[in-house]
Amino acid sequence: MSQLQKVRVALQKQQAEALIITNDQNRRYLTGFTGSAGTVVITQTQAMLLVDFRYIEQAMKQSRAFEVRQIDRAHLYDTIQEILDTESIQTVGFEQQHVSYYTYQLIASKLTATLKPLSNIVEDLRMIKTPKEIELIKKAAWISDEAFQHILTFIEPGVSEIAIANELEAHMRKNGATGAAFDMIIASGKRSALPHGVATDKIVEQGDMLTLDFGAYYQGYRSDMTRTIAVGEPPEKLKEIYQIVYDSLQHALMHMAAGITGKEADSYSRDYITSKGYGEHYGHGSGHGIGLDIHENIFMSTVCEDLLEENMVLTVEPGIYIADLGGVRIEDDVVITKDGIEIITHSPKELIIL
Repeated sequence: MSQLQKVRVALQKQQAEALIITNDQNRRYLTGFTGSAGTVVITQTQAMLLVDFRYIEQAMKQSRAFEVRQIDRAHLYDTIQEILDTESIQTVGFEQQHVSYYTYQLIASKLTATLKPLSNIVEDLRMIKTPKEIELIKKAAWISDEAFQHILTFIEPGVSEIAIANELEAHMRKNGATGAAFDMIIASGKRSALPHGVATDKIVEQGDMLTLDFGAYYQGYRSDMTRTIAVGEPPEKLKEIYQIVYDSLQHALMHMAAGITGKEADSYSRDYITSKGYGEHYGHGSGHGIGLDIHENIFMSTVCEDLLEENMVLTVEPGIYIADLGGVRIEDDVVITKDGIEIITHSPKELIIL
């Protein structure tokens, strides 16, 4: 069954006759169109990609499974109404987590059909990756691994976090990335206790722990890897914490498999860290899906009842963060397989002291 057919089945289950898609990544996933603007309309018999004159040639080449129609942006909803009228459609779904209240009001004022808020119609399909998608994510992970090896030769006391971030991105671009997968986290010294400590002009100092959370953006797909290293000999307490996080990650990787819940997967690292007395310092989920977006379903946490399934691509990222001391996070990307997992980030995880 094609992805388009799966959307139509999902619409039937949700009792919606059509779906309007405006989210960039959902549009790209279904149509293959990589442009930055366009609207998808799917009914049980029609699949339309509506673009303005800037994108018509590109869309015609990339979206062969969809009927591509050039529209005047000022009359977008008039065109959508015409499409709906051909099937006398009365109920139209929209992506409620991606549509602002302003846009909702605009659509409601332009269309005669009843609008029905829908969640995760396309996102649920995106959780299970195709072989092609997995290969692209693996390539992004390889680029990240190469960049990590390079950055170890660049980091030294006196260099700034911003300089490290810029060097990482430049090296990833040299290896084929179109950029960083997200606003990378480069946090040194006491700042390593900030789980989302994006790079600043802080200078790396002797004895700092340095957290590097970054990824490559490659042909639309993303990797997401974290390594924490030491620049010179770190405090003994942080070395102890590093070993706990490392062991918790290894424990999780050994037990993850298709068929378990996200809550159970989360517990493998969390319970270990809690047993060592640091549970209150591990405040985020243990991982999430990656793909076209850096954060995709599922989100492994203490409340996640979704099941891990074969060909999901997930991060696994335990961490401990101590205010006014520092923190440690280690993160791998994995593919869920029939027999367990395949780890696709290969950079060393043992503590590196530069």
